[in-house]
Amino acid sequence: MACGQDNTDTENLFPELPSYFPDPVYPVDKFPVTQAGFDLGKKLFNDPILSVDQSIACSNCHVKAVAFVDPQHALSLGVNERHGIRNAPSIANMAFMKEFMWDGGVVHLDFVPPNAIENELEMDEKLAHVVAKLNRSSVYPAMFKNVFSGIDTITAPLMLKALSQYQLMLVSKASKYDKVRQGKDQFSADESKGYEIFKSKCAACHSEPLFTNQGYFNNGLDVVFPDLGRARITEDLGDLGKFKVPSLRNVALTAPYMHDARFKSLMEVLNHYSDGVKDSPTLAAPLKSGSQLGIALTLAEKQSLIAFLGTLTDHELISDPRF
Repeated sequence: MACGQDNTDTENLFPELPSYFPDPVYPVDKFPVTQAGFDLGKKLFNDPILSVDQSIACSNCHVKAVAFVDPQHALSLGVNERHGIRNAPSIANMAFMKEFMWDGGVVHLDFVPPNAIENELEMDEKLAHVVAKLNRSSVYPAMFKNVFSGIDTITAPLMLKALSQYQLMLVSKASKYDKVRQGKDQFSADESKGYEIFKSKCAACHSEPLFTNQGYFNNGLDVVFPDLGRARITEDLGDLGKFKVPSLRNVALTAPYMHDARFKSLMEVLNHYSDGVKDSPTLAAPLKSGSQLGIALTLAEKQSLIAFLGTLTDHELISDPRF
């Protein structure tokens, strides 16, 4: 990958997508994923050199076996065991996202890592310090020069672009749901029933095939908001308590749920939507009909929904030895 140049003639490892997938938002045609770029990004992703005391790597909070979330901590743990303020979201399918983080405070994939690197509750480091450490390394200068031809010094933009090379490859597209859509498998009766319920009662926000509409909504968790959500970015009171709709792909693996990890199971999540929604001025319109709050769901419907959500688990992704 030549630094700052169009690389349309270069190899591109970015995976072939199912016909029903959207085009990636990230310009993978201009900045293709190369093997050397992917290897460099993977090394950086797993290297605690990014943190101030070299104790925390990206992979600590984004664990492959559970679709790249944190299975151990509801609120992710940073250096010196400092607790963060939010649950670590999955980083699968980042190539298709227009905005990032629970509040949408980042609008380009390359700029996602600094939020962790420079957050005092996470890696508590400075980009300039990380770059200095990389340039002093016995390994990284040659790796960067191999990826970004013509460079003599590692810079922060190059480091961030290398991290994107790895993240772009984390495409979740091979679940049972995908195989059914491609005519290679069939839903069970319960999964099929759950799919119909999903399309009727959930798909407005969790739209296929990414299972998120990428919008921001107040889903009735609170009346008073200790975390301002989207309003923290927009400074608009109309955004109080709104958070980005998370993708439901691999959701059976990614407990606990919500930005603050308050729900430990999918049944708890569905119980919230049927019986626990709290009213407030910014509550999402689909969750309020007259004086009725939430989504009407019977126990049997919840069980069928959970069966369907299980078909969104991408076993190929989490077992892929490349990652």
